Amino acid sequence: MDSIDKESVISEINIDRIMELIPHRYPFLMIDRIVDVVPGESATGIKNVTINEPCFQGHFPGQPIFPGVLIVEAMAQTSAAMAVITLGEASEGKLVYFMTIENARFRKPVTPGDQLHIHVNRRASRGKVWKFNSQAKVNDDVVAEASYAAMIMDH
Repeated sequence: MDSIDKESVISEINIDRIMELIPHRYPFLMIDRIVDVVPGESATGIKNVTINEPCFQGHFPGQPIFPGVLIVEAMAQTSAAMAVITLGEASEGKLVYFMTIENARFRKPVTPGDQLHIHVNRRASRGKVWKFNSQAKVNDDVVAEASYAAMIMDH
């Protein structure tokens, strides 16, 4: 990744551009915006958690908690979009599959009205395999963290 211009920060990627980058759609598109993208290095996904999320019908009635697995999915989607931006137009819309998820920790519950800031950092990449570290925060409190690897695949 040495060829990446470290000064090429992308300040914001909106939802329309996210849907060009990754194939996820409602109800499984877990990020609303991505900010502070440094291609090949890092990005911050934004997820606005609302009571209208389909998962809240059953998780849990009367005490809605955003599922940790969906926070990890939001991390993966943010990472996938950053990887696709890095690799260029030929990678847009390709599937990105989890290979491993390690050291997932859930620190505090996420509830309707929270805004998740999902900070992802590339740990390594080789060919189609990318490794990441990620933290999700609400306000400045860490609510979840994980390390994971993913592979970018052709359709």
